[in-house]
Amino acid sequence: MEIRHITENDDFKAVRNIYEKSWQFAYKGIIPQDYLDNIPKEKWGGNILKNGRTEIGAFDGDKIVGTASFCPSRWENFSSCGEIVTIYLLPEYIGRGIGSQLMEACIEELEFLGYREILLWVLEDNHRARHFYEKQGFVCTEDYMDDIIGGKPLREVMYLRRK
Repeated sequence: MEIRHITENDDFKAVRNIYEKSWQFAYKGIIPQDYLDNIPKEKWGGNILKNGRTEIGAFDGDKIVGTASFCPSRWENFSSCGEIVTIYLLPEYIGRGIGSQLMEACIEELEFLGYREILLWVLEDNHRARHFYEKQGFVCTEDYMDDIIGGKPLREVMYLRRK
């Protein structure tokens, strides 16, 4: 498995497919199924490499099977933190250690940039992801934000990792 930065030469349709398939798998039973079944094909189309985030991918040969992104915190009250914004895998690649490799790459780069604290947000009901983040050394804080996805009120909780 190769972990590297995503470039203009990579297949952005394949990256968007990872987001879509991952959402449909990870958020089943959390986000309304009708929303997951009808995710607009271009939902993530224009943001890749244009959103101020560093995008990395996990490549199995020439096939991209996972993606992650990070940046300086997008939240003014956490401006001293780095932020891991996304980690997504094709469902058939979950459980193979690839998410840990992507997480490690994000953490290494954020620490290289000088961040001693790294945050991320996760849906409160996404217990699989929360367990994964806790295994990676992140701790749930008391910070949260309420959101509505697919017409359903949901809560995101913040996790923090200190160096």
